[in-house]
Amino acid sequence: MNLAILYRGPLASCNYDCPYCPFAKRHDPPELLRADRAALARFTDWVAATTDVRLSVLFTPWGEGLTRSWYREAMTSLSHLPHVERVVIQTNLAARVDWLAEADPRSAALWTTYHPGQVTRERFLRRCARLSELGVRYSVGVVGLPEHLDEARALRADLPDTVYLWVNAAEGRRYDAAEEATWTELDPHFGYSVRPHVSLGRPCHAGETAISVLGDGTVRRCHFIPTPIGNLYDGSWRAALKPRPCGNAICDCHIGYVHLKPLGLRDVFAGGVLERIPAAWPHR
Repeated sequence: MNLAILYRGPLASCNYDCPYCPFAKRHDPPELLRADRAALARFTDWVAATTDVRLSVLFTPWGEGLTRSWYREAMTSLSHLPHVERVVIQTNLAARVDWLAEADPRSAALWTTYHPGQVTRERFLRRCARLSELGVRYSVGVVGLPEHLDEARALRADLPDTVYLWVNAAEGRRYDAAEEATWTELDPHFGYSVRPHVSLGRPCHAGETAISVLGDGTVRRCHFIPTPIGNLYDGSWRAALKPRPCGNAICDCHIGYVHLKPLGLRDVFAGGVLERIPAAWPHR
């Protein structure tokens, strides 16, 4: 069995204050941080013990995880487990990345996002260069806002050709044909993000070979369908895995629609689904 797990614990704090993010500059109280650390330790123990399944893990915290030592430690330890194919985290790359020298670069990877106005491009690129030196796989992304376009173009010019730059359509924004073409010049797969995908009744890998897990072990099909289908720690998740049609009208987030079977994006991103790296990259 091969299973992709999207894990999200209680952590919701972030060191950035991006105006397009509802969790910007949020501070978690000490008791919540302790709860998040304990939940993550329980999860990593479960991963280490579940050796009969080929696992891939994507950490999708509401806030920024890599500023917390326990996420760095979890990434490192899980990367060395022989039954863990990939361990990835979504990050703004604000934290230093030298700790990845202790991780296995064959399995550890990063999904990074550049936020203009929160960090200089030069500093962000230095972190990217260090990742390249360490041999760690990573993608880089930006939010497709007009005020980000010049920075996104400069970032693409400065990044190695081997690094995929993705663009997320801004929440609630409609793009005309010219705008879509402009952003597609930077990200040839921008078309998947620019408009919601009709998903109701369509087959999806979520709930079959991919699941969402909360800090208390609650298992859902995906982050966007709140109905529980089991719990990680009582074993009920195993019997719950089965093909299901999507129950939502639309799916408009990459971590969701990448699993929609009619889109075929698991083939597009084969070998890099969780870190958002296309199989055929550099793009030809």
